[in-house]
Amino acid sequence: MNAVAGPAASDRWFTPILIFDLLAALAMVGVMWAALLYAGDAINLDGEEQVAQRIFYFHMGSNIAALLGFLGSVIGSVGYLFSRRLVWDRWAAASVEIGTIFGILVLLSGAIWAKPAWNTYWTWDPRLTTATITVLIYIAYMLFRNGFDDPNTRARFASVYALFAFLSVPLTYYSARLFRSIHPIVFDGANEDAQGGFGIGPTMGQTLTIAMIGFALLFLAILFHRVRQLEFEARIEALRENYDE
Repeated sequence: MNAVAGPAASDRWFTPILIFDLLAALAMVGVMWAALLYAGDAINLDGEEQVAQRIFYFHMGSNIAALLGFLGSVIGSVGYLFSRRLVWDRWAAASVEIGTIFGILVLLSGAIWAKPAWNTYWTWDPRLTTATITVLIYIAYMLFRNGFDDPNTRARFASVYALFAFLSVPLTYYSARLFRSIHPIVFDGANEDAQGGFGIGPTMGQTLTIAMIGFALLFLAILFHRVRQLEFEARIEALRENYDE
């Protein structure tokens, strides 16, 4: 009976996965159109057009997806610590994995953007440095999880680790404000000129909104797939243990 109930119960994933897959696909088409065709070129402080700045929308979109992943790990970790249900740990683990991938995309897209803007792919700027540290902290989270065989022990350790790891996220966000940084503060127009910022016109602002929504939907679509996969893996492991007994 259990073997039959397992696949039947998995049908509950079909509808949300299908919905978010379709929404994410349509949204990303919209992001590509808006970023490459609709948005105007950025104008730097010298009045020059910056065509390469179009990667900014993918950079910020990845930023939002990474933030959702790291925030999701906090929600999943708190849920597990209060309920001791492993389903929360699966949501936390999936959120970290996907958030870390998007965090790496943030660093890569930022490097591509930095080359024409700063004439270098990398500099030890506070924002870049703290963002890199954050990604490394979450990579360590995934590595440490593999060091525990017992799922409950692994979940307890991972939950506590994820809560402390999230402290690096607001530090990264405020680093450009707290320290001398050449990284532009996109959502603080008063400081744009002082910190290498750029003017955001109407089409750029609209495209930025489209990109953030599109990448948020993409994150959720991937998250549903990964949680579903982790649930299946847990069921297979449970069946294997019952069979061995």
